[in-house]
Amino acid sequence: MPEAPAWRFEKIIKPMFDISAPPRILAGGTVLSCRGDEIIEDGFVEIADGRIKAVGRVSDLGSSSAERIDCSGKTILPGLMNSHAHLAWDGVHDLARQSLDDAPAISAYKCAGNMIKSLRAGVTLVRDLGMNQSNIFAKQALEQGIFPGPRLLITGEAIVQTGGHTYWCCREASGPDEMRRAVRDQVKYGADLIKIMASHDTIEFTDDELRAVIDEAHRNGLAITAHATFDAVIRRVAEFGVDVIEHGGSMSDETIQLLLDKQIPIVTTFAPLVMQAQPELARQYDIPEWKIAERQQAVASRERFDGLVRAAQAGVTIAFGTDAGSPVVGHDVVAPELKFMVELGIKRDNYDALRSATSVAAGVSNLDHALGSLESGKAADIIVIDGDPLAELSALERVEQVYIAGKRMYHTKSGVH
Repeated sequence: MPEAPAWRFEKIIKPMFDISAPPRILAGGTVLSCRGDEIIEDGFVEIADGRIKAVGRVSDLGSSSAERIDCSGKTILPGLMNSHAHLAWDGVHDLARQSLDDAPAISAYKCAGNMIKSLRAGVTLVRDLGMNQSNIFAKQALEQGIFPGPRLLITGEAIVQTGGHTYWCCREASGPDEMRRAVRDQVKYGADLIKIMASHDTIEFTDDELRAVIDEAHRNGLAITAHATFDAVIRRVAEFGVDVIEHGGSMSDETIQLLLDKQIPIVTTFAPLVMQAQPELARQYDIPEWKIAERQQAVASRERFDGLVRAAQAGVTIAFGTDAGSPVVGHDVVAPELKFMVELGIKRDNYDALRSATSVAAGVSNLDHALGSLESGKAADIIVIDGDPLAELSALERVEQVYIAGKRMYHTKSGVH
């Protein structure tokens, strides 16, 4: 394993936010374990020592001194994971100007606010794919108990070729040696994975650069994910050995087969299109009329999504992401992305969509041994919502309780602890 970042060597006497995790039983609701299509009516989830002790029907629940929380009429399911987000972007202002103009302190405030918004939306894990170095400090604040939030997997700075796509918020590098140095710097700061911007309108990185950045990530034991939005670049980065594709796009049958053969998943991000295609909403964020019209056409015609639909139908793993922080996409926007996945046919039904944000997402991040489903022994990352998301995914907009490792992070009666 690489050397730990310097902040991990600091002695923590007591967290500023020291949230307890007493034994609890969430009882009486419908339990969606996200193990396949399992549904437990009048079910319960028992929490002890930050983990799930038992899951089952209330009728099988024995006596216990644990606090019992009535969840009748509610739905209990695993915490949601947003596998593509940017905590330091606010979803309101221009991305480039935020990246260039926001002082580090403002980026920190935005991260803090968006961690709260994520929790209130039932998101218990955020895979932050970079905006300057802000996510590094967000993770330090979280893990040192300085500020509460969801679990974080961070890239540090995304790596781009000099002048490459979104160079204004990434780590620029040129040549194989600089690529390796860029990876090593992210490792030094505590990155959990490495992200590269492999394309914009054209393919980016030379073969030697791409080979070096992927090799260096893997040599340090980290997965590497690639922003890749059209067939040629998706095929190229898959052939070179990336672990995950971000966004995705047009794909030939040959590229889809390559993803299947190499078991490379895609994290889709439809929310910017879906949200910006709503005129009354988009105008509140000063989205220009030409872009609104473009988004409406894309959402209506759906031709641009054909490759992703065919990939999903062929069996390529598709995980939930929203590109949160993009214009009109707040960190509490969850249901619109999931709904569109079902409408497109990328997910066969609402439960399939929910798994893309729970058990499937956990697998993409190699955390399915500990997270993503309600099973005995796994971490007690659990949400309770008012309504039935299997009937209407909009029920996810009514999150009432959020637990991470058994700690109650949010409750509609008491707010964020």
